[in-house]
Amino acid sequence: MKFKYLIMAFSMLIVLFLLITALLPLFVPEAAQVVNLRYVASPLLILMSVILVSFGIFFLINYRLFLLLEREDWPALAYYLEQKIFVKNRYNSWFVRLLASSYMVISDYPSVLKLENKAFLAKKSVVEKNVLIFGSSRVISGDYKGAAAFFKTHLDNGRLKKQDREWVTWFYGFSCLLDSAFDKAEHEFLSMAVSSCSVLITGISAYFLANNLAKNSLRRQDCLVAAEKGRSRVVGALKRYEEWKKEVKKTEAEIHVAVVRKYVDEAGIWLFSGKGTASHDKRQVTTGHKSGNIENSSHAAKHKVNDHEASYTIISDKRYIQEISKIKDFKDQSSANQDSANQGSKNQDSKDQG
Repeated sequence: MKFKYLIMAFSMLIVLFLLITALLPLFVPEAAQVVNLRYVASPLLILMSVILVSFGIFFLINYRLFLLLEREDWPALAYYLEQKIFVKNRYNSWFVRLLASSYMVISDYPSVLKLENKAFLAKKSVVEKNVLIFGSSRVISGDYKGAAAFFKTHLDNGRLKKQDREWVTWFYGFSCLLDSAFDKAEHEFLSMAVSSCSVLITGISAYFLANNLAKNSLRRQDCLVAAEKGRSRVVGALKRYEEWKKEVKKTEAEIHVAVVRKYVDEAGIWLFSGKGTASHDKRQVTTGHKSGNIENSSHAAKHKVNDHEASYTIISDKRYIQEISKIKDFKDQSSANQDSANQGSKNQDSKDQG
């Protein structure tokens, strides 16, 4: 739904409530009851009027922001937010989060790091509230060692919100895995597979233990046992694969989930396949998808796996993360080459006619 229609609908509901509250005393016959009703209704009328006015002012102030979000014009949105943050020095968490997300969608990772550094100097708490975005940007840009150090630093300072801490811990382990620090990744995933409160984190931790870390660990059996415990916890909580997809859908708007969406999809297949390895049935799940305009459908076709062998190597994992950022550049270059070819053809036709 478009933002303006959503806001109009909400405003109409408030106006309707105000009218009902204001006109209700007219339908009460007794004067004493009317006085009591007005005494109760007056504070509500004032409160709802304030909410309506505040909501209208908020919409008018941020009208251009909502318009750019609706159009998904990410470069223009990034420029607009840069003026708000860098020029007007408005380092609030919402603006910073939107700008970082916009940079990631257009694959401008150096600007994400620049934003993080400036926000840290201006308002440190803003960075702490957006650790997952700034950290996942390092992951998707290929700086795995830097990502692991970043996540570890914020885990140690103890200022993370409870709902973010588990994802930050998981991304720390994932960064270590991509950096080939298997012992550190194993330690984190072993813990999360058997104790995490999130079914998604439990599931993908178990998936990596069974399909990646068990191959590189001196404690192979421990990894497999923990993976099976994690699988049992998820299956016991969700029962069916469709329930897993519902859980994924709840978080698909989060850009840190979009970064690892391929693995989330694969983990779901593995968890509910009833086998020790995942079964990649394209009739059930399409691993190529579009989430937050980070497109990776072309890469899905590059992986051809046997139904009985769905374990990806760490090199393949790294290549997938790196290629997410290359796909858009490839498409842009292809479009530019096509435009150039079309222009050259037009020029040749003009010469022939001359």
